[in-house]
Amino acid sequence: MWNGDALDLDAYLAHLGHEGDRTPTLATLRALHRAHVLSVRWENLEAVLRKSRPLDVPSVQAKMIGNPRGGTCFEHVTLYAAALERLGFEFFVVLGRVEMGSGKIRPESHAMAIVELDGKRWLSDVGFGTSPLELIELTDATDVSDGVWEYRLRRQEVSPGEEGWALYQPAGGREGVETTSDGWMVRHTFTLHRQYPVDLMVANHFGASSPHSAFSDRVFLQRLHPDRVHLLDNRQLTTVRPGVPGPPETRELEPNEVPKVLTDIFGIELSAEDIELLLPKLT
Repeated sequence: MWNGDALDLDAYLAHLGHEGDRTPTLATLRALHRAHVLSVRWENLEAVLRKSRPLDVPSVQAKMIGNPRGGTCFEHVTLYAAALERLGFEFFVVLGRVEMGSGKIRPESHAMAIVELDGKRWLSDVGFGTSPLELIELTDATDVSDGVWEYRLRRQEVSPGEEGWALYQPAGGREGVETTSDGWMVRHTFTLHRQYPVDLMVANHFGASSPHSAFSDRVFLQRLHPDRVHLLDNRQLTTVRPGVPGPPETRELEPNEVPKVLTDIFGIELSAEDIELLLPKLT
């Protein structure tokens, strides 16, 4: 189903730095999830440069594992699902609506894996960029913290007349967003309607090529560390450190600074051809 036979599993696990057990257990899943989030970058440069993102496993692997590049959630999940399939996990993929406190019904533009183990279901959300470092069990009320990043999963109405799941995160002082009384906002919502590679292809095409997509023209990158996250939104570079007083560190880059920042901070190396295509889009 997820084309695991096309994946070079050894290369993928080496990229993650995973040398441990490969049996489909909860411990293995936890290790893979965390390693993927910290090792595989989130970036939308291919959409900005070419309005296209191939989703076949060989293309995704060549881009994200064979080269110092990253990808969006659809590319992450294509790669991750192929690995889960090869390792023998029982899972399915779902799509979610990213809200970030907007309170609006947005397109289903975010892909995630739901893994089934020992009678429990776990949200393994590896492709958000600032993804949770831990698995999140699907229960009516799950709170997760790794000591730095915190999340809540709640079962609730996610669109008019439809029950589903909402993942919350602290609003962190954001203005103009809907929050709970204690300062949490909805990051994204989802239902357990199963999606397949062909469904991801449709959503991926919209995200990469439509002028109505938030990520088809606007450069956006994220790199998560256990204690901080770096974000590049067009030319605005931001570093968020949870628990550190005051606003996040932010500065505006000059266009010619961006390629070096991509390499030094995000671990993304572009070819000379890609840099030539990118610079006019940053002015």
